[in-house]
Amino acid sequence: MIRTAPALLAALLVAAPASAQTAANASFVTLGTMGGPVPSATRSQPANLLLHGADAYLVDCGDGAVEQLAKAGVLLPQVRAVFLSHLHADHTGGLGAVLGLRNQTNVRDTLTVYGPPGTKALVDGIVASMEPAARAGYGIPGQPWAPPASTVTVVELGDAARLSVGGMTVTTAQNTHYDFAPGSAEDRAYKSLSLRFDLPGRSIVYTGDTGPSPAVERLAKDADLLVSEMIDVAGTMDVVRRTAPNLPEPARQQLLRHLTTHHLTPQDVAALAQRAGAKAVVITHFAAGADNPARTAGYLETIGRTYKGPVRIARDLDRF
Repeated sequence: MIRTAPALLAALLVAAPASAQTAANASFVTLGTMGGPVPSATRSQPANLLLHGADAYLVDCGDGAVEQLAKAGVLLPQVRAVFLSHLHADHTGGLGAVLGLRNQTNVRDTLTVYGPPGTKALVDGIVASMEPAARAGYGIPGQPWAPPASTVTVVELGDAARLSVGGMTVTTAQNTHYDFAPGSAEDRAYKSLSLRFDLPGRSIVYTGDTGPSPAVERLAKDADLLVSEMIDVAGTMDVVRRTAPNLPEPARQQLLRHLTTHHLTPQDVAALAQRAGAKAVVITHFAAGADNPARTAGYLETIGRTYKGPVRIARDLDRF
């Protein structure tokens, strides 16, 4: 569903199967568009794929990412690196399968996992869990798989990191998915990052999970494509009321605070895109309402009051 927009900008948002990529173009595939941690029958958990020539990069890696890669026509050995925005399980639950299946199928290249502080501890735990299977191999004496620790390396990133990966420049910004006091022990230990990928001829910014954030606005300045999370607070709270009718009031208030300060409403997405001057917007990470045509039309109408560029509500396996 695309709002009326100039033809040149609208062309930025034409979705196509991921297998249709060409070596000359960079594209972004929304592998999983469900806002976790609640599972969905129609949408996979948060995961994305950045395609750059023949190489592929996972941008968050929620549960089911390996299956979504297969549906997108991308082979596991094509994945050159993984970028994690933050370490909540809905964004990392598929990483064990990525690492384990690469090891089981004897993919030789070392995979680099980039992420915020704590990523090494996460990967170390996954690697430890892989050891028994790797030692047994396929049950042929003397033929185990490669030592799991030799198949993966970790680079932890903080705010304003800038690095070159596979011919693109990757820049980070610490966002507001957490609100620990700046400089506190918690702030040093736990960060949520937004990511900008500057490729030849195209710039793509991924918010990850965030609340309103001037730092993300600066990161997304003049981006060709802004891939943003979005929350329907009222719709999500309706789901909570139906599925957890006995939720204690303090817990309900805490959840409401999280949803309203650590995520972006349609109005927040519009303000972010407008202030950043993003040329086009893709919306993902839905916790409610994404499969309701009336609601999605309402989201687009709300965003369109402030932001005049093209906007698309993503589905799993859309390519942009």
